[in-house]
Amino acid sequence: MIERNKTIKTYVRLMILIALTAVFIFPILLVLMNSFKSRLYVSTVPFALPQGDMYVGLENYINGISSSGFLLAFMRSLWITVAGVLLIVVATSMCAWYIARVKSKFCRILYFMFTFSMIVPFQMVMYTLTFVVNRLNFDNVFGILFVYLGFGAGLTVFMFTGFIKSIPLEVEEAATIDGCNPLQTYFQIVFPMLKPTTITVAILQAMWIWNDYLLPYLILGSDHKTVPVAIQLAMQGAYGSTDYGGFMAMLVLNIIPIIIFYICSQKYIIKGVIAGAVKG
Repeated sequence: MIERNKTIKTYVRLMILIALTAVFIFPILLVLMNSFKSRLYVSTVPFALPQGDMYVGLENYINGISSSGFLLAFMRSLWITVAGVLLIVVATSMCAWYIARVKSKFCRILYFMFTFSMIVPFQMVMYTLTFVVNRLNFDNVFGILFVYLGFGAGLTVFMFTGFIKSIPLEVEEAATIDGCNPLQTYFQIVFPMLKPTTITVAILQAMWIWNDYLLPYLILGSDHKTVPVAIQLAMQGAYGSTDYGGFMAMLVLNIIPIIIFYICSQKYIIKGVIAGAVKG
């Protein structure tokens, strides 16, 4: 009887997981399917398979790339994502190391400020932020990196601090005795030990920066478009008409890199989150 109950519970859990998987995968499959349809059929029969007159092959992809400046926007998004993630990882990990090792009231206040920043929504500060960024001449592909650093610091400092507290202090003291200065101790001893949390932070921040639309639109505008901004602007036609076929094709091209990156690295997410949130 007990074995039978366990079997029933296993099947129920399996069915729930299958249902949840279908819910999450269905929108992606719908976008992929409609990217091969003519624009007239995307809005009228969105759930039909692309066949017959509906099927246009790679026409939507070719039109979308040529009309949106997709390749240039792709390279710009790639630069902002890679450089932004590197800046966030290096700067916040060093800040977390200082907070975890220096026992002072200032560090405790600083830690609570970073933690509090995680609950402040971007929409609450976006107008003030845009004004300040323009005044500081940060409204370019280099200045936006520091804006992303500011918004990404809360979560990453929180995760790094929790993990660093689990590292024995004796390891750093031994490095100091061997003649290492603070920078050498950090980059040669501490930073390599932060690999699980570093990979987790890189994944989360890369997914956020790559898919972000509002912040690049407010700061960079239409002069230096990232991929999400380029897609939205290029697919809007006259009198509010939208090329839904090209729109779907560009969405597919936009999500392919981040899906590949996530699939290759997703096994580190749970490990890093647990290490940073539970330890210490």
